[in-house]
Amino acid sequence: MQRTDVSDPLYFHKVVDCQYACPAHTNVPEYIRLIAQGRFTDAYMVNRESNVFPGILGRTCDRPCEPACRRERVDGKPVAICRLKRVAADHRDDDITDRLPAIPSVKNGKRVVCVGAGPASLTVANDLMPLGYEVTILEQFDKPGGLMRTNIPSFRLPAQVLDDECQTIIDFGVDIRYNSPVTSMKALLAEGYDAIFIGSGAPRGKELDLPGRHDTDRIHIGIDWLQSIAFGHIDKIGKRVLIIGVGNTAMDCCRSSRRLGATDIKVMARRPRAFFKASPWELEDAEEEGVEIVINHSPKRFVVENGTLTGMEFERLEWDAEAKKSKVLETIFIPADDVILAIGQENAFPWFERELGAEFDTWGAPVVDKTTFMSTRPGVFFGGDSAFGPKNIIWAVEHGHQAAISIDNYCKTIPVTERPAYGMNLVSQKMGLSEWSYHNDYNPSPRQKMTHVDLKRRFEKLNIEVELGFTAEQTAREVQRCLNCDIETVFAAPKCIECDACVDICPVQCLTITADGDEHAVRLRLSAPAVNPDQALYASDPLPQTKRLMLKDEDVCVHCGLCAERCPTAAWDMQKFELETPYAGRAACPVSV
Repeated sequence: MQRTDVSDPLYFHKVVDCQYACPAHTNVPEYIRLIAQGRFTDAYMVNRESNVFPGILGRTCDRPCEPACRRERVDGKPVAICRLKRVAADHRDDDITDRLPAIPSVKNGKRVVCVGAGPASLTVANDLMPLGYEVTILEQFDKPGGLMRTNIPSFRLPAQVLDDECQTIIDFGVDIRYNSPVTSMKALLAEGYDAIFIGSGAPRGKELDLPGRHDTDRIHIGIDWLQSIAFGHIDKIGKRVLIIGVGNTAMDCCRSSRRLGATDIKVMARRPRAFFKASPWELEDAEEEGVEIVINHSPKRFVVENGTLTGMEFERLEWDAEAKKSKVLETIFIPADDVILAIGQENAFPWFERELGAEFDTWGAPVVDKTTFMSTRPGVFFGGDSAFGPKNIIWAVEHGHQAAISIDNYCKTIPVTERPAYGMNLVSQKMGLSEWSYHNDYNPSPRQKMTHVDLKRRFEKLNIEVELGFTAEQTAREVQRCLNCDIETVFAAPKCIECDACVDICPVQCLTITADGDEHAVRLRLSAPAVNPDQALYASDPLPQTKRLMLKDEDVCVHCGLCAERCPTAAWDMQKFELETPYAGRAACPVSV
């Protein structure tokens, strides 16, 4: 069986499931420990190093880290990672200026322009400004934030939080030009910038071209409608509202409708609930506010009588088990005063002339390299929703980081395919014969529930934030649920005497000492079945006594440290793993707190 190379940063990185699942690879266990110590500003800065917008993402992230959380395998509920991020943001010091990177007064002579002031462009500016670049951002509206501002309602993301975190980057000296929509890529190229980054999002909502669609003005495109609310152009809606679509935008639309006066709100879904795109917590919040979610209804036509929308006809469907085939059971009519279409978003680049050397696919999306984020026209980069279609903010942030590396390389005439390597740091946590510098006891506390503003009060104004954040008591309980997956069991084969003490004490039977062989055969001999082939099976060098191997199923281990406490020769040690992440112009290194 192939021996495990623990010097490869990717090995232990994949074991820290939450960090590995995060597109920006935020050091989750570290910032949770800092919160547990009351070091909120330190926790915030660990977050900011990778995800740039802790306060925003602590409220709006799609949480890819949480389904990966090892705690879910233990008691069925992941650590509330996202909400703890908000704790750090809400309780940090107001002034973090002295902790931010210094911006050189003497510039490097290179000029970069970013189209749109959304999360991807702001991340590019965040990474390039400390390197001496002159960064200009062209924003069509009079405020920064992009779709974070126009598509996320203020009852989920307060304007003050958005303003503060955007302004932190702008204060680096970014030349941000508001009310400056780009109308011609050709003209932008003529301005002589050394690189162009396009982070303009996916600003066009998908249409539903059914009979009656253009016979009334009471049918709205979801993202355009939310934008109109954000800028104060809409302050009311009819009593009966149908939302077509069941993604997160649909949830924002239905909850916004409730606040603008609608009393009968239905979200219409074509498929069963198991196939919804909306996050479970978004669905729960909508239903708590009286929104009805109707499954298995396919839109057939808009019913308009004498120019007035009266409702919609739907085909009620019955699906097979996999929701791939359906049959129509009946056609029904549902009354409505307004209909909001929230069935997806698309890229839109009417201002990018097609003869400029950048390829676009048949759907009008740019052809972008998924590693370098450069288009087929050298020096023109894309990121965020504009690159690969709608995803969450955290994806846009990681796109910005990677694009900044490419832009820095491009401006230095280094191949953009040359990517800086990740590094790592391992430090023993041993403080005595059986003492560790981290809290390694399993805490049985259940996942803490977010408290919300009272239902009656939350509808008084559009900008009343619904989630109140964790209390101090909730925070204390939730941080203790973290299993410290970055504290790794590190094994030294020459010290092992094959006494089996570690195997005996392991509470989850993740350790096995057995003869070498083909990995498939070895997996069959493990103490507990290795049911997840996607995560590594650690295999040591041959042990000194019998040449057998020490094997460990990383998927099962809960990082309790009992093996290291029990080992009489210190062959096992608990060592804190730190992924050293490279950024533009900077070798891999950890954030300093």
